[in-house]
Amino acid sequence: MLKYLSILLLILITSSVLAQNSNVGTWGIATVVLPGDSTHKWGGYSELQVRTNDVLNNFMYYEVKAGISYDIDKNFTALLGTGRYTTYDYQNVNAGPTTTETRFWEQITTNQFLYRLKLEHRYRAEQRWVNNAYRNRFRYRLNVFIPLNNTKIEAKTWFLSVFDEVFLNNQAPNFERNRVSAALGYQLDKSWILQAGWINQYNYLPTISNDKNNLMLILMYRINRKHATAREHLPTTSD
Repeated sequence: MLKYLSILLLILITSSVLAQNSNVGTWGIATVVLPGDSTHKWGGYSELQVRTNDVLNNFMYYEVKAGISYDIDKNFTALLGTGRYTTYDYQNVNAGPTTTETRFWEQITTNQFLYRLKLEHRYRAEQRWVNNAYRNRFRYRLNVFIPLNNTKIEAKTWFLSVFDEVFLNNQAPNFERNRVSAALGYQLDKSWILQAGWINQYNYLPTISNDKNNLMLILMYRINRKHATAREHLPTTSD
């Protein structure tokens, strides 16, 4: 355990050092999840996310979202979601939002459990109203989980999470964005999960492209139903 705590501390120290460069920000994510199981097919989640331009400083963005899920089987889940996304100029937050977005999406997630290696494939189609202008977007994410001190991700388990996500739209240029992330996580008990790591978001624009590195901090609470069938759930980020 001390080894994993040292790794987590190294992540935080490294991010603090990088904070001297304004290209490093923070993503703070808090999620409540009600997973489905073989007895209860319906589930859902809600999430709050806050971002800053620098590490833990200069607020610039928040999003609130929620969704309803249905377990087609234990490794195949459908979800309908909606959210509100608001961006500010971090140098003048009092001026109000520069961008507001309302979003709906349809999503399919499939999981593969290969002993210690856990794979999540997520496919999403989004309908977006950005400053009242309508857009479509399509996303695919591959998320890989590896438990470190157990064969399953369960109570008292350290794990690694690595993902890459591609964002596409139906207008040229079709490639819009890419996200890549690596994090160390710990599941305290049946409900509480913590993660800390790095996430890079690369945006492609016809005239200029840009990317930003961020410290990512995640707190997740999983609601456990009484008499639910025991099952391994992946501690995946919802967005």
